[in-house]
Order: sequence, then structure tokens, then C-alpha cells
Amino acid sequence: MNMTIFLGLLIPFIGTSAGAVCVFFVKNELNALVQKSLLGFAGGVMVAASVWSLLIPAMDMSAHMDRLAFAPAAVGFLLGIGFLLFLDRAIPHMHIGGAGAEGPKSALRKSTMLIMAVTIHNIPEGISSGAVFAGIMTGNADVTLAGAFALSIGIAIQNIPEGFIVSLPVRSERGRGEACLLGVMSGIVEPIAGAVTVFLAAYITPALPYLLAFAAGAMIYVVVEELVPESAEGEHSNIGTIGFAVGFVLMMILDVALG
Repeated sequence: MNMTIFLGLLIPFIGTSAGAVCVFFVKNELNALVQKSLLGFAGGVMVAASVWSLLIPAMDMSAHMDRLAFAPAAVGFLLGIGFLLFLDRAIPHMHIGGAGAEGPKSALRKSTMLIMAVTIHNIPEGISSGAVFAGIMTGNADVTLAGAFALSIGIAIQNIPEGFIVSLPVRSERGRGEACLLGVMSGIVEPIAGAVTVFLAAYITPALPYLLAFAAGAMIYVVVEELVPESAEGEHSNIGTIGFAVGFVLMMILDVALG
């Protein structure tokens, strides 16, 4: 079972790494419409995963609380939002196409701050996969092995274009090799955050509903703060909306069909 959990936590990282490797094979920058659609797709996957894979199981686990079954999910969700808000303010970073750097003032290079933005984005994804696999490890009936892998695979699918998108602007400043390496390193936080979550859940079993909802809140923060605004920027914002719908439906199908 430990090897199964290890593989599950590694899958999202593999997706990010696969995307970063693409800088060796693609010469030109991504078309703006393609980038919008991919950002929207990532947002759709994350919202669907937050609902079906995280919030609903969190409330199911708290069914013994009757009318207050929503409480752990609500508390965890808000804590997840607050955690990402803190990271957003505490870590210097820059979003692709953004007007400038965010967070505290820093002398970091632009390419480094772009990578930091994606690293922040990847932390809640790691927590999410860790939380569902923690449910498997603790024998919780509300989380299935197939559903846990569905979440990891869904995150990995949207990480492929994400790893590629962030590595492209870095390539022009640091070259293909370093751009690929930095893109890969931005995803290493996923298995680390997942492993920490599994460890916490193993020793604090009652915290699992809170951890699931925490991961959902963190992912929703990323979607609302970053992915949706970037996919809707400028002309043809409907392309991002279409991408969002496709990502949402795909993740919903994966979770329901495999869960």
C-alpha cells in the first residue's frame, strides 16, 4: 500500500515534469488562444476536483454531525483560502502576463518569480492528492483507491500544459536546459506537500475532513486569483470559458466513473 500511495503522490509531479520537457521540442511561444484554453482547462479540473474529490467526501465523513456536517468542510475550506492568501503575500512571485511582481519586494529574476508563482500553485495540488491518499491509508470508506488515482491523474493532465507554459518564458532568459530543470523543480513541492499531508492524517485521523476541505480551499483560491483572470484577459475570453467547461467535465467524469 505504501508503494501505491507513493505512486499516487508522484503522478501530478510527473505531469508537471512532462510539460517542462516540452521546451526542448517546441520552438515558438504558445498561441494566445491556446494558452487561454489551457488555463481555463486547468481551472475547470481544479474546481471539479475540489467539489467531487474533496468537499463532498469531507462532508460525507462528517455525516455523524447531522445538520452540522458542513462545519469541518467549511472551516477547512476557509483555512485553505487563508493559507494560500498568506503564501501569496509572503512569497515574491510573478504571474505570466501579469503587470508586475507580487508579494514582498525582491531582487529575484523575472524567470525565478514566474517559477515561484507556479510553485505556489502546485502546493495545494500536492495537499489534495495527499489528503485523498491519506483517506485510503486510514481505511476511510468515503475515499476509494480509484477515486484517489482519478484525482491524481486529473491534476497531472492539467499540469502538463502548466509545466510547459511556465517553462517557455524562462527559456528565453536562461536557455532550454535550465528552463526545463526549473519547470520540473516547480512541481517537486507536490509529492512533498502530499507526503506531509499523509503523515499528518496518519497521526490525526479526525483531521481528515478538514484536510480535504483545506486542499479544496487552497485550489479554489488559485483558480479565482490566477487561472480565471488570466484565461479571461483581453480578447476571446470565451476560449478560456470553453476550456474551463472541458476540464470540469473531464474531471467530473474521472471522479464519478472511477470513484
